[in-house]
Amino acid sequence: MWRLFCGLALAAALSDPAGAGSVTDFTLDNGLEVVVIEDHRAPVVVQMIWYRAGAADEERGVSGVAHFLEHLMFKGTEAVKSGEFSKTVEANGGSDNAFTSWDYTAYFQRIAADRLELVMRMEADRMRGLILSEDDWKTEREVIIEERNQRTDSDPGAIFGEQRRAAQYLNHPYGTPVIGWRHEMEALTRQNALDWYRRYYAPNDAVLVVAGDVRPEEVRKLAETYYGPIEPSQGIAPRQRPQEPPQLAERRLSYSDPRVSQPYVVRSYIAPERNPGDQKKAAALTILADLLGGDSQTSILARKLQFDTKVALYTGAGYDGTSYDPTTFNLYIVPAEGVSLDEAEKAMDGVLAGFISDGVDSDQFDRVKTRIRAAMIYSEDDVDGLARRYGEALTTGLTIADVQEWPQVLDQITQDEVVAAAKEVFDRRHSVTGWLMRQGEEEAMQ
Repeated sequence: MWRLFCGLALAAALSDPAGAGSVTDFTLDNGLEVVVIEDHRAPVVVQMIWYRAGAADEERGVSGVAHFLEHLMFKGTEAVKSGEFSKTVEANGGSDNAFTSWDYTAYFQRIAADRLELVMRMEADRMRGLILSEDDWKTEREVIIEERNQRTDSDPGAIFGEQRRAAQYLNHPYGTPVIGWRHEMEALTRQNALDWYRRYYAPNDAVLVVAGDVRPEEVRKLAETYYGPIEPSQGIAPRQRPQEPPQLAERRLSYSDPRVSQPYVVRSYIAPERNPGDQKKAAALTILADLLGGDSQTSILARKLQFDTKVALYTGAGYDGTSYDPTTFNLYIVPAEGVSLDEAEKAMDGVLAGFISDGVDSDQFDRVKTRIRAAMIYSEDDVDGLARRYGEALTTGLTIADVQEWPQVLDQITQDEVVAAAKEVFDRRHSVTGWLMRQGEEEAMQ
């Protein structure tokens, strides 16, 4: 009876994927797009400002400048002195942070709902009012270089991933690390940061997302008061990035490091992204990733390689279609003791070939779909996650309608469409296969 009740409850929830609250959007006269997501279950609000500018929009030679400016945005304005932004948020019981990706840069605060005006005033102030002193930018440049030291240069897995990504994209800037290449980071200047700031930080190149215990009319009034007076920038044009030429040759690489504790194989394929009004292929790839490697116990790779043949300690698959330009579909295998990387890779390829030949098990297909739907429903309880979902979509070319239709698109995908997507994407000419090895043990892993 309890299982029946849970099943009925889940079915009811699936019929209303936006059940957490209504979504309202409007655009200010200066071009700022505003999205309001209501959730009145707790007196908390999240404000996120998303700029349609990320590492993939940088000019050649100044890699890392988008992330560099993200750090500098906390240095202060005439109204809010350097370092006071975060201190003020914290003093009012909130938290704040920022992040940069290839497609966007975002800043956010989570705070009591009655403090929304405070954080909106401060965020709008630094959209155009940033002040950078000589000491500020030099100190922060050292901070981001140290961040690279800690997160990339001291981690063989991170170095390996950076090298693989550079090999994957022959021409597109997705092959450049968000944090930047070290030699270019060391040459970044105050003027580089200011040029980036003045070019992209403008209301007509941004999306404001406010989620939580708010009303749309309240947010509109505050947005018009604080963001409304900011003049739009001239010359904001659609993104025109270098695109990939036809990829005609498989690429392979290996990286050895004495710090490697566990060798493994990774393969990535160029894959289509979600596109406005056309999300079916991305939905099929989303389901494919879950079928192959979404669960460490029941996925196809796990069952066949970890439990049946026991050639692997871990397997996985990943795909995220929320990307402005073509993205990647990734496969992973960590070999068991005594299994070489070559043997592990061949075993993985055998499973992929079998999947394409045999098709999808109907019961597993239904379970995966249910799990994906359920995860999306449960995520409605997280206002931060909801704000991120809309902000990320709107800065990668999607629309609010695309976000809201995504569950339905996923639900309509057929088994044949998943297999067709696998056949299209799993083209070795579009792939990069990487072996990560412990230095001194290369021969044993081949």
